[in-house]
Amino acid sequence: MTTSTNSISDRYATVKQGSWFNQFRSGSNPWMARYVYSFMFLLATLLAWIVRDYGSKTLSHFKRTNDCSDRAYCFGRMGVLRVSMGCFMFYFLMFVSTLGTTKLMDRRETWHSRWWFAKIPMMIALTLLPFFLPSDLIEVYGHLSHFGAGVFLLVQLVSIISFITWLNDFCHSDEYADTWRVHAMILAATAYIVSILGIILIYIIEGVGALNVFFILTTAVLIHLMTIVSIRPEVNAGFLTSSLMGLYVVFLCWSAIRSEEASVDSEVKIITIISFVVAVMAIVIATFSTGIDSKSFQLRNEQEEDDDVPYGYGFFHFVFATGAMYFAMLLVGWNAKNPTTKLTIGIGWASTWVRIVNEWVAAGVYLWRIVAPIIWKGARANESQV
Repeated sequence: MTTSTNSISDRYATVKQGSWFNQFRSGSNPWMARYVYSFMFLLATLLAWIVRDYGSKTLSHFKRTNDCSDRAYCFGRMGVLRVSMGCFMFYFLMFVSTLGTTKLMDRRETWHSRWWFAKIPMMIALTLLPFFLPSDLIEVYGHLSHFGAGVFLLVQLVSIISFITWLNDFCHSDEYADTWRVHAMILAATAYIVSILGIILIYIIEGVGALNVFFILTTAVLIHLMTIVSIRPEVNAGFLTSSLMGLYVVFLCWSAIRSEEASVDSEVKIITIISFVVAVMAIVIATFSTGIDSKSFQLRNEQEEDDDVPYGYGFFHFVFATGAMYFAMLLVGWNAKNPTTKLTIGIGWASTWVRIVNEWVAAGVYLWRIVAPIIWKGARANESQV
C-alpha cells in the first residue's frame, strides 16, 4: 500500500512540475482536467449565444431546423436548446462513466483526467448531433431543462451556504480565532452595510411599480429576519453568516429586477457588452466552483487517504450537465417562445420570478439549516422524557 501511494504521489508531483501544455497532453492531472472541462463548457455557452443571436443563416441549411412553423423560434431559441442538449449529453455520459471513482489508480480516473484525443471529438460530435434531431424532441428537452436548471440552482445554493458556514467556523475555530476573529467582524460589518446600501440603491434606481417595491421590501425583511435568528443565543450561528447571506439575497433581488422585460434596452452599448461577458463568466465560475464542492453533499465525514481523488468526479460532471440546462434557460429567458434581445442573458418575466423565488428559497434553506438542529434536539429530548 505504501509503495502504491508513493508511486501515485511521485507521478503527480512530476506532472505538476511540467508546463501546462504537458499537463494537458498527458492529461494525468485531475486538477488540470477540471479547467479543461470548464473551458469546454465555456465554449459551449458561447456557441449557444452565437447560434441564438447570429446563427439564422447557418441554421437555415439544416433540414431539421425547418420543421416547425415559427422559423425565428427554430433558428434562435431552439438552436440554444440544441447546443445545450449536446453539452448535456457529453457531461451526462462523463457523469455515468466516472460515478463512484474514489482512487487515483482507478481506470475511471484515467478516463476523467486523460483521453482528450477521444473526449474532444466526442464533445464536438454530441454538439452537432441535436441539429439532426426533430424539433419535437428538442422541445421535450427544453421542458426537462426547466427541471434540470432548478436542480442546478438548488445544488449551487447548498454549496454557497456550506461555504459561508465553513468560513464562519474557520474564523471562530480554536486554532484560528485569535487571528481571524477581528477580520471576521470587519467582514461581517462590511457585508451588512453593503447589503443595506444595496437595498437603498435598488429602491432609488429600480423602485418603480408596486411589484419592485414588494421585492425590495421582502428582501429587507429577509435580511432582518436572518440576522435576528442567527444571533439568538440558542442558535448562535454568528453575525458573519447572516451578513453574507444578506449580501447574497440582495444580489438575487437586484438580478431579478434587472431581468424584467421593461429593463431591456434594444440599443447595444458598452455596458451591455460588459454585462454579457460578466454574465457568461459568472455561469462558468458558478458551475466550476459548485462542481468541485462535492464534500458539501456528503452525508458523513470520511477520513481522506493519499490515494483518494481530490474531488468527486461523478458529482463534478453532474453539476456541469445540469449547468448546460441552466445556461440554456438563461439564454432563452426560461421560456423558449419569448423574444430575446442580442447580448442579453436571463431577460424576461420568467427569469425574474425564477430568481426571486430562488432568493426566497435561499433564505428559507439558510434559516432551516441553523434552526433545524435545535428542533431536532428538542424532539429527541421530548422522546427521552417519554
